[in-house]
Amino acid sequence: MKTALLIVLSLGLCALALVDPKEEVDFFVPQGWPKPRYNFENNPLSPEGFELGRSLFYDPILSKDSTVSCASCHLQYTAFAHVDHPTSHGVDSRVGKRNAPGLMNLAWAPYFHWDGGALSLNGQAVNPITHPDEMGSDLATVLSKLKRQKDYASAFKKVFGTEDIKTHHVLKALAQFTVSLVSYNSKYDQMKRKEVQFSEQEKKGYALFQQHCNQCHREPLFTNFEFKANGIGLNLALVDSGRANITGKDKDAFLFRVPTLRNVEYSFPYMHDGRFNKLKEVVGHYAQPADWNFPISSELQKKKYSMNSAQQKDLLAFLKTLTDRGFLFNPNFSYFSLVK
Repeated sequence: MKTALLIVLSLGLCALALVDPKEEVDFFVPQGWPKPRYNFENNPLSPEGFELGRSLFYDPILSKDSTVSCASCHLQYTAFAHVDHPTSHGVDSRVGKRNAPGLMNLAWAPYFHWDGGALSLNGQAVNPITHPDEMGSDLATVLSKLKRQKDYASAFKKVFGTEDIKTHHVLKALAQFTVSLVSYNSKYDQMKRKEVQFSEQEKKGYALFQQHCNQCHREPLFTNFEFKANGIGLNLALVDSGRANITGKDKDAFLFRVPTLRNVEYSFPYMHDGRFNKLKEVVGHYAQPADWNFPISSELQKKKYSMNSAQQKDLLAFLKTLTDRGFLFNPNFSYFSLVK
């Protein structure tokens, strides 16, 4: 028997903890959104799977020296992004090349990471767990450490029917948590559902967004999942060729994934290298295409416009309507739900 995964609109509370722990749960798809890409048949959601995934997400046991967890770089209150450094920091105080992006609405994503290097949410976590600049561990060590923990052995048996923990069990458990991070109850969403109205400034900003931004940051997910060069120029200190690292194709050099703008007010710093600390800096960059630097994707090179100070403020006002506080402060996504 399956129970619907309910989301309480007024609070954004996930009801996973409220249903029979032995039942599977259906994934919630907001009205008007496209069909998720994630294969739920291959990893059916359950309350206990969600709880196990959340425990793993917040547990530094996955790292080489048990000092870094997934949540170290993906903080709930900042849209599961990394805000205290331009790029992520890992074990041994190592510094990575990229800013850790926010985590939300991952069920609709066709690939992951700034360069699209992971094609499945079920496999995505291998990269940060094993990368020397992030968690710096290896899968055999992770499995060995988990098997020595009685609580984990019991939890994996409840979810997957075995105490012999395998790599795919760990990855699927993590995916059960991260795929459940659905953000859909911002003021923008409430406006679309005709529950609230935009202010005049927000209306003006929305019109500007539709005119200049919606081609790449397409509603309702606010990304088209493509890879672009947006005119910020090269970061010579990082020597990062982006999508070309994965495809090996010259045409993909310096292209990075278009991120979602949902909760963008809180997911600073911005761009793949975290070069902008404030959202108004991002808007200021896009407001003046004449000042953009190589490389620039072909469709963006055609942009012939500028936005004055008042228009930039209007656009900022709209972007802040994409903040979903019920998501940011949902106790079911929080570490503190594990320690109560």
